[in-house]
Amino acid sequence: MTQADGTCPFCDPEPDRIFLENDLIRGLWDRFPVSPGHALLVTRRHVADWFAATPQERQDLVAAILSVRQEIEKKHRPDGYNVGFNAGAVAGQTVFHLHLHVIPRYQGDTPQPQGGVRGVIPEKAAY
Repeated sequence: MTQADGTCPFCDPEPDRIFLENDLIRGLWDRFPVSPGHALLVTRRHVADWFAATPQERQDLVAAILSVRQEIEKKHRPDGYNVGFNAGAVAGQTVFHLHLHVIPRYQGDTPQPQGGVRGVIPEKAAY
C-alpha cells in the first residue's frame, strides 16, 4: 500500500524519522508506534517483503537489530522486545515495502504477554 498521493512512506521518509543508514537499509522511528521507541528497519530499495530481498539486504537488516536496540535504549528502558515482519496482506502487511519492526516491550504494557508474536492469532497465543 502507498500513501494517498501514490508515494511509499519508506522510500522517501521524513528526515527526522531516520536514525540509521547504510547503503542497503535505514532505521526509522515508527510513525504509529505501538510502544515508546518502536522502530523500523527498512530496505532502501523498494522491495515488497522479506522473501523478495537479496541475501545481503536480509543480512544487513538482521545485523542492524543490535544498533536499533542501542538507539532505543538511549531514550527508553524497555524490559523486552518483539522483533518481526509481516509478509503479505493476509499476514497483516499494509505497506508493501520490506520493513522489520523492533518493538520495545515494558512490564505491564499488556495483561497477558505470554505467547508474544503468537498473539497474531489470539486463540493460539496461550499454549
